[in-house]
Amino acid sequence: MTVTLDDIRAAQMTIAGAVMRTPFLPAPKLSALTGADIRVKYENMQVTNAFKERGAVVKLTSLAPAERARGVIAMSAGNHAQAVAYHAARLRIPATIVMPETTPFVKVAATRGYGARVVLVGETLSEAQAEAETIAARESLTFVHPYDDEDVIRGQGTVAIEMLEDEPDLDTIVVPVGGGGLISGVATAAKALQPRIEVIGVETVHYPSMWSALRGETPKCGGNTLAEGIAVKNVGKLTLEIVRRLVDDIVLVKEAEIERAVNAYLTLQKAMAEGAGAAGLAALLAAPARFRGRKVGLILAGGNIDARILASIMVRELAREERIVAVRITIPDRPGVLGVITTTIGTLGGNILEVSHHRLFLKVPAKGASVDVTLETRDAAHANEIIAGLEAKGFDVARLGEPSEELR
Repeated sequence: MTVTLDDIRAAQMTIAGAVMRTPFLPAPKLSALTGADIRVKYENMQVTNAFKERGAVVKLTSLAPAERARGVIAMSAGNHAQAVAYHAARLRIPATIVMPETTPFVKVAATRGYGARVVLVGETLSEAQAEAETIAARESLTFVHPYDDEDVIRGQGTVAIEMLEDEPDLDTIVVPVGGGGLISGVATAAKALQPRIEVIGVETVHYPSMWSALRGETPKCGGNTLAEGIAVKNVGKLTLEIVRRLVDDIVLVKEAEIERAVNAYLTLQKAMAEGAGAAGLAALLAAPARFRGRKVGLILAGGNIDARILASIMVRELAREERIVAVRITIPDRPGVLGVITTTIGTLGGNILEVSHHRLFLKVPAKGASVDVTLETRDAAHANEIIAGLEAKGFDVARLGEPSEELR
């Protein structure tokens, strides 16, 4: 083993005073939602709103004076970038960060705001890493890897020490997995302190890199994901070895489950979670029977999410719960028909949010029209009641916007 519990304890002393010891609190509403006894480690409360500060501080403070003077470089989709930028500025170390061009603007702006030079290159972390390595060689900068580094791993492992100090009798810790730095540190500390504890990793189905590596398979990675922070094609050599020895399982979650988890953190816990940060909860939502009745520690690993995306997720969840429903109604094109529709919906307790009237659709008779109505309902049963009421008035009603299987 390249990293030990003693290494992580030393890292805990290194970060003291520079990184917040975040709360680890019971989450009764999430427990009721999933059937597990959940506690949440709120790493979104760090200055840069993610756990990455732990490893960054340990790595940066380990540098020799000459290395500090020349500066550091890192590649990241956002949270590692901000952590390195923030603490490098605090320690007066020049920092360059290479980020994929697809990185959310909120993360790019924050990284620049901490004083780093930001270089945007490529679509993926792999392309960003290649550019970072080129710049590092050309300018003699120290590369601060986001996960495949012993100092970074032992810094991330301090999360588990804190969790088990607060709750020694945890049954399971569920950890988001990108390149594997967090889960490597967590598993090293947790298994040393509590050998019987179960450590479960979570990846998105679009980027099953660690899941595939453990099976000796080439991962099939690609596609848009809300969890861009763990959208990693290549896991680390150090992290893969640690995960292979210490992690009990890696599970894959769909986009809909990640969206539900982000929404649950916001609406039930009043906590901001980015997609990657909410991946642990997504695993419990995807397979509640697996965790039911167990005392589970979740790491809310990061809260850097674009406000527009977050607003979209909230509306999409209302649509999944059929509390917002869109229907297309085919009608005869004559006065008073729209009044019948709105009166019917109102009488049945629906609230109309939007109406769009169409006459040029070729599927509609020349003497007809169609009306798209978006309405607010109490739940799925109430939505069905309203649709049945419209059909009873003789209208042809079709639902709009049915999600694909992956996004259900």
